[in-house]
Amino acid sequence: MGKRKSRAKPPPKKRMDKLDTVFSCPFCNHGTSVECRIDMKNLIGEAVCRICQESFSTTVNALTEPIDVYSEWIDECERVNTLDEEAAKDDEED
Repeated sequence: MGKRKSRAKPPPKKRMDKLDTVFSCPFCNHGTSVECRIDMKNLIGEAVCRICQESFSTTVNALTEPIDVYSEWIDECERVNTLDEEAAKDDEED
């Protein structure tokens, strides 16, 4: 009689690296001073700089990570800066 064939063990699951929750401030450029917090109960994400006290809040969903809140803050800063530049160009032309 032959030996029973054993089943191969499944490969171990790959672990995901944790994403950062602390970033550099776009206003004071101080590294690791912005902390992002997500309040899933109220669906609010907040990024606050501990040095210059600048803050940004946005709505979040179940898939939102702290890096997403920080990225939205950076995008909003860039959007405001481009609007200011366009307004300055319009004033120069007049």
